[in-house]
Amino acid sequence: METAAHKFKEDAKRVTHDLDHRARISDAMHGYEKKRDDYKSRFHSWQHARDEASDIKWEAINHLDKYLTEFTEKIEARGAKVFWASNGAQAAERIVEIVREKNAKRIIKSKTMTGEEIHLGEALGNAGFEVTESDLGEYIVQLRSEPPYHLVFPAMHLTRYQISDTFQEKLGSESTDNPEELTDIARRELRRRYCNADIGLSGANFLIAETGMISITENEGNARLSTSLPKTHIVLAGIEKVLPKMEDLALFLPMLATAGSGQQLTCYNTLIGGPRQENEVDGPEEMHVILLDNRRTELLADAEQRDALHCIRCGACLNVCPIFKNVGGHTYGTTYQGPIGSVITPHLRGLQNWKHLSEASSLCGACTEACPVKIDIHHHLLHNRRNAIEEKSPASERLLIKAFVYLMNHPALYRKLLRVGHAMQRLHPIVKGSKIDPLYPWTQTREFPKVAPRSFKDYWSSR
Repeated sequence: METAAHKFKEDAKRVTHDLDHRARISDAMHGYEKKRDDYKSRFHSWQHARDEASDIKWEAINHLDKYLTEFTEKIEARGAKVFWASNGAQAAERIVEIVREKNAKRIIKSKTMTGEEIHLGEALGNAGFEVTESDLGEYIVQLRSEPPYHLVFPAMHLTRYQISDTFQEKLGSESTDNPEELTDIARRELRRRYCNADIGLSGANFLIAETGMISITENEGNARLSTSLPKTHIVLAGIEKVLPKMEDLALFLPMLATAGSGQQLTCYNTLIGGPRQENEVDGPEEMHVILLDNRRTELLADAEQRDALHCIRCGACLNVCPIFKNVGGHTYGTTYQGPIGSVITPHLRGLQNWKHLSEASSLCGACTEACPVKIDIHHHLLHNRRNAIEEKSPASERLLIKAFVYLMNHPALYRKLLRVGHAMQRLHPIVKGSKIDPLYPWTQTREFPKVAPRSFKDYWSSR
């Protein structure tokens, strides 16, 4: 059976050799960085804003029980129904139950990474329901039967020509390379589905404890249509999305837009406080909120790494990561890609099966520097590596470490091996790059450092 680690290596090798793909992603990131830096400069102090955001999330996560209880009480008082799901299976099962209770057939779904995390679309499809993604990027990759490529930009890996081909094949549209015409094709198809949907599904960017409200931020207006037109609205949100006060949004909304997409503010920022009230003219008749744990409380119990729960899913760390730029989003094989995905996926899906993600890092620290809530991402990657070894280290690694320790405790042997290494490197060009090369994992893509003809210790002694 192919392991996740083996598939990651094979996919990474394939994608890194696709120079057109790498150039496309690099160009997109370059444009993003220019806009992001422009809007960062408009903050009175971006670093002070990061400090404040980090403090707010620290307060929320370290008093999660208090703020989740407050949020639940406030939103239930206005008629919403809250369900606590311990894992993804429970959450998906409850959502399927609600859809069946309503005798619904068609579901319109706005962007939710938490839904991707628990494979919600697949669960609803297997139960016989028609699910349509309403976010343009998500809709495109759904038509292609692909997972999202990026936390914020699900279809950033595709060219306009590939999107046109997809619309031709799946929707019967005319061929066009005009972005506006492609958008109109999707809009015409989606508007019909909004009107016919029985259930609207959404995620939540933030849960406001003080007022019992859900905050959704977007650029297309699709989430507003998905949550207001159908008679029933279901929200799926991770328990870490809570913020203590409404005023916290004054900081988090512009930070999310700046760090996530290089904008001053996203086009649509919506607050939802429950189902339609007696004096209101629109909105759903029923609202259900599914609060998902799915091993988040296990991460909460880890004092060293619990700040990973501060993540606001802006994708800033992906945008600056040299590994992501080379291997692409699909290579990770998991819902959350890039540096933050490499930190939290081993917690959510098992350390031993996903430890390779933490090893696939240059540890340059760009992710930590980019994170708007100051998560210590690159150190957490090191923590995962350490924890994986402590939990279960392979026999080969234990043997190598013991050999290294023995060598470091016997300087004379170490110096002899250096001299042998210097002599052996003359033979290396004969086998370099072949499968019998003992250094092949390194030399297939880079040069191996040469052993100096004389050590510094020998040089110093001669002086």
